[in-house]
Amino acid sequence: MAQAIPVSILLLALSNVFMTFAWYAHLKNLSGSPWYLAALVSWGIAFFEYMLQVPANRIGYTAMTLPQLKIVQEVVTLTVFVPFVVYYMRQPIKLDYLWAALCMLGAVYFIFRDGPGA
Repeated sequence: MAQAIPVSILLLALSNVFMTFAWYAHLKNLSGSPWYLAALVSWGIAFFEYMLQVPANRIGYTAMTLPQLKIVQEVVTLTVFVPFVVYYMRQPIKLDYLWAALCMLGAVYFIFRDGPGA
């Protein structure tokens, strides 16, 4: 059970890489294509996201409550999204990302203050 949390976080991180590309990469790569083509490509990428996300949630749920698992997911999402925005989408880094991360740390504190699974 102690290994469930890091395994779940690793799978969620990998899942989020696929999710982020499925949701946003078409804005850069397929901007001149019809929306339905972008949707089909995104669905294809999302398949791999779900193949990692479903086991991640099942494993994580053995050691964390559902709200804890959701907060972990949100932290992982922000951790994956910011480098994607800066390096892949070539958007400028903003101080707002730091403030958002600090808010997420607060969420982690409140949801985990009684410990995992509590």
